[in-house]
Amino acid sequence: GLVLGVYSSEKDDGAAQFTSAGDAFDKLVSGKLRALLSLCGPPLKKGKTRIFHGLHQDFPSVVVVGLGKKNAGINEHENWNEGKENIRTAVAVGCRQIQDLEIPCVEVDPCGDAQAAAEGAVLGLHEYNELKQKKKPVVTPQLHGSAESEAWQKGVIYAEGQNLARYLMEAPANYITPIKFAEHIEQKLRSFSNVKVHIRPESWITTQEMGAFLSVAKGSAEPPIFLEIHYLGGANKNDSPLVFVGKGVTFDSGGISLKPSSGMDAMRADMGGAATVCSAIVTAAALNLPLNIIGLAPLCENMPSGKANKPGDVVRAKNGKTIQVDNTDAEGRLLLADALCYAHNFNARAVVNAATLTGAMDVALGSAATGVFTNSSWLWTHLYEASILTGDRVWRMPLFEHYTKQVTDCPLADVSNIGKYSRAGGACTAAAFLKEFVTASHWAHLDIAGVMSNKDEVPYLRKGMAGRPTRTLVEFAARLSQDSHN
Repeated sequence: GLVLGVYSSEKDDGAAQFTSAGDAFDKLVSGKLRALLSLCGPPLKKGKTRIFHGLHQDFPSVVVVGLGKKNAGINEHENWNEGKENIRTAVAVGCRQIQDLEIPCVEVDPCGDAQAAAEGAVLGLHEYNELKQKKKPVVTPQLHGSAESEAWQKGVIYAEGQNLARYLMEAPANYITPIKFAEHIEQKLRSFSNVKVHIRPESWITTQEMGAFLSVAKGSAEPPIFLEIHYLGGANKNDSPLVFVGKGVTFDSGGISLKPSSGMDAMRADMGGAATVCSAIVTAAALNLPLNIIGLAPLCENMPSGKANKPGDVVRAKNGKTIQVDNTDAEGRLLLADALCYAHNFNARAVVNAATLTGAMDVALGSAATGVFTNSSWLWTHLYEASILTGDRVWRMPLFEHYTKQVTDCPLADVSNIGKYSRAGGACTAAAFLKEFVTASHWAHLDIAGVMSNKDEVPYLRKGMAGRPTRTLVEFAARLSQDSHN
């Protein structure tokens, strides 16, 4: 199969405006493609397709897909590069049509941006069907022509990184337990000589005095794991690393503060923070990015049992602060508190944590963007600029003292794990809680609860767990590796 792009006509005559690959193919078939397109009705709108059969012996089926306006670039109102998003969407739609025809291989028009085209193809075809007997046919996308092969390959690596996060998040919680998560990431990194993976057991976590993390883990029969990854891609192994921290709750029942049963199955993806940061490091290693990255993922389940945290219990974090656990379903911040304390051991250039932390984040932004809380404008600028390129957007949220007071005004301990006005500003009070465990001057907290899954909002992702914002984290790391100053 072959997927070719066509731009929206600038003029009213509606004549198809092909990409260079489309033009070349049209010449190859003596103008038949252009003629057929004009006979098929009105010009193709963005993301809409037409299929033609029997035009060329090498390509029995050709899908032509609308790319929108030719010179679409950065859209200031949408905070993304519209041209790149149009290509991702168009290519994904085209590749899925080839898959529906059960054709095993598809060549993809680079559409002027081979990286975006590769991302669209690889993200668009991904589907979790490991446990089904009847699977969709596997389609292998490859670049049509050879002009942009390096950019195409980069796009494939970016998309495969996000697909790894999607795989981990979508898999059932009895298949991705804390230890199986860690082993899966270790296996993905095994071939890289400049990566060390430490799978830390419960005994190690105890010696580190991570009382907040252990208090969540003790409610489950599954033992906790602290996954620590060192990627040494920098010219100097002693250069300050970028530290990624990811919440790794492989299933979240809510604990004693039990969640409603409706939709609880989606809480197998409550380790989305760990999935995205670990997948970003796998991708950085595959791209051989020239910087040092450390990944930290506290992994456990949050379950109700005779050993579980009870509302009102007080636990002690690694930095000595006491925490009143007023709601056992606000457990992610307990894991992260200890992991963030540990992150300060590494003289980090920047600390970035990601977590499906609060339902309040989903209420605030929905699935449009990841909420970012940060104490560093430098860090925010890098994340924001990266997200414009990837189309996987971020939006800055407040870290006001106003919210800090709501978690530190606590009857029994130094801090409470929920704000004293309960639901008001829930994503902001959660971020204020984490800030109590951070002394680094460049820190960002990414609340990814709203972007955890996809229904139909991102057209190049199928329905299911989204693996967002893995590509933004990778692009951010790539930008940081080029940035010469701290």
